[in-house]
Amino acid sequence: MSVAASRKLINAISIIGVGISLALTIYFINLGVFKDINALRGLVGTNTILGPLIFMSLQILQVVIPIIPGGVSNAAGVLIFGPMMGFVYNYLGICIGSVIIFLLGRRYGKKFILGMIGEKTYNRYIGWLDNQKRFDKLFALAIFLPVAPDDALCLMAGLTNISLKKFTLIILLAKPMSTFLYSMALIYGGTFLSGFLG
Repeated sequence: MSVAASRKLINAISIIGVGISLALTIYFINLGVFKDINALRGLVGTNTILGPLIFMSLQILQVVIPIIPGGVSNAAGVLIFGPMMGFVYNYLGICIGSVIIFLLGRRYGKKFILGMIGEKTYNRYIGWLDNQKRFDKLFALAIFLPVAPDDALCLMAGLTNISLKKFTLIILLAKPMSTFLYSMALIYGGTFLSGFLG
């Protein structure tokens, strides 16, 4: 599959995912699940083992294939499982997904990465790869902050000489803050939206 074709496929999947997310959000607001935590928990099942596994699998999937916006799934995790365990499940799923896309970027290289993130994003960050020490620092800072294109940078990290061990360590240490901030911002934003629409 060419870069252009794979890019179109990823864009189509993303657009469909956003559309489904919006439709489900409206549907769930009408059902009142944002006002009833028990109803919301029921969406992923009441099983204390299977529910978290299903949710973490979805988190891993949304990192590797952008089906739904990551921030939305972060907020859902906190709403469904509570602040503590929701954060843990979000964190684990996102970290595993990040390592997977790093390995995919390393295995399949530039053509695959361009197909996933597009030429514009690629060109914006390719300069970071010129100096390995500089890249490691910028990458760690970007992963720590909640506004950076984490998935794109994880893919591009596969083109550098960073070791899997160092990459994983950066993800494990820097991801908690951005995951927490995304989750909380969307929770409070969702509460405001629910009150506004209700």
